[in-house]
Amino acid sequence: MHRFVATKLHYSWFIAWLSAGVVAGIFLSQYSYQSGFDSFVWLIVGLALFLLTVWKQQFWMVLLAVLAGVIIGLWRGSVTQHQLQDYSQLYGHNIEFKGRISDDLEKNKQGKSTVHLDDISVTGRRLPGQLWLTIDPVKDLRRGDIIVVSGLFNQGFGSFKASVYNGKIIKVKRPMPGDLALEVRDWFADAVRRVITEPEASLGIGFLVGQKGDLPSELEESLRLAGLTHIIVASGYNLTILIRLTRRLFVKISKYLTTLVSSSLILCFIAVTGMSPSMNRAGLVAGLSLLAWYYGRKFHPFVLLIFVAAVSLMINPNYAWGDLGWQLSFAAFAGVMILSPLLQRYFFGDKKPGLMRQIIGETISAFIVTLPIIVYTFGYFSNVAIIANILILPLLPLAMLLVFLSGILSLAVPAIAWLVAVPAQWLLQYMTFVASTLAHFDWSITETKISIWAVGATYLTIIFACLYMSYVTKYNLRDSNLID
Repeated sequence: MHRFVATKLHYSWFIAWLSAGVVAGIFLSQYSYQSGFDSFVWLIVGLALFLLTVWKQQFWMVLLAVLAGVIIGLWRGSVTQHQLQDYSQLYGHNIEFKGRISDDLEKNKQGKSTVHLDDISVTGRRLPGQLWLTIDPVKDLRRGDIIVVSGLFNQGFGSFKASVYNGKIIKVKRPMPGDLALEVRDWFADAVRRVITEPEASLGIGFLVGQKGDLPSELEESLRLAGLTHIIVASGYNLTILIRLTRRLFVKISKYLTTLVSSSLILCFIAVTGMSPSMNRAGLVAGLSLLAWYYGRKFHPFVLLIFVAAVSLMINPNYAWGDLGWQLSFAAFAGVMILSPLLQRYFFGDKKPGLMRQIIGETISAFIVTLPIIVYTFGYFSNVAIIANILILPLLPLAMLLVFLSGILSLAVPAIAWLVAVPAQWLLQYMTFVASTLAHFDWSITETKISIWAVGATYLTIIFACLYMSYVTKYNLRDSNLID
């Protein structure tokens, strides 16, 4: 027993358990922000404890690593919670405020434009976090614009610390040179629309860059009911497709060139889609996976995911306090990187899966791991999601390639762009047909409610199932890599 307790672990596992503690500490800080953890002393204490664990590297010090992480997380979360108290003084008052539009505008069911604002200031005083705003549609308002608005401050929801409904725009300022990545995206989207008709053009652009604001409401609703919303938002899945495609195109030429092109693609994709919680996570996971592949190293998926979760929360603790996109993003990646390879090995042995089997396995795994959060939050789940994803996801890389080539040819050689645009149109029409057909069945969704305890019990069951499959198959999850 003493020998087991004194066993030395690799330092990466101490980083993983520190990260788990950070995640737990930031989550708990929303209940303990008045307990004095916002003092800088707690950060020093947490770092000192962690350095001690790395120095010793003994198994029993895992608990100390978790404690160090909890202390650091409580400190970081408490600092942010203290800053957010400034909002409480504004609730119920008509306020004139300034902010920067951080994401693409969308339309709600009432025809209003919904706006996400950050860099918020009131009478020159800077406020942290994001604000949810609805306004009457304004022509040519876009991401990156700085606006001055007046409206009634209300309490926020999710990761939004305040909400203002029916705000009145007072002033709009567009910084120069503005968001260049957004300019390039919209310029390319216009080129695609010249050769592919709507609504397929907007669907294809959504595949490439996650721009869904121009999708017809009927098609967007069909995608939601069919469990396909993730394919037209800026997500890790779209980025994963691009990285895997780049690797297969360039790996035979040069490993260095593959890494350079893939890294540039990650940065460009994030710049074009915007710094949403899911893209922050996706960029970090893809970047670290690419780095490990280049140097011949292997990350255990648990270490990678929990480390990225801790880093993203240290940057913005608000993600832990109700950001559904952040939660679903990590749940889906846990399904793809942990549950999927274990299921493949458990049911099919050591035979490497082909494209179709891999996509089906990843789709089912992501669906299983995200399902408890979806049902708890929305009170329903899609009965046709797995069928819809199996019918569409294998064709998604081809659709993205055809849409991209259609845009390039529309800009470079418009006379022959139809050679690619027509097949792209047909493929996108097939996808809209599948989504619309499956979504309109009477049995396409099931409405149900579950408690938070049921969510916890479900995830414990999934964890035990993963441990059992890992034990039976002896599969080393380090052998699974996101970009392979």
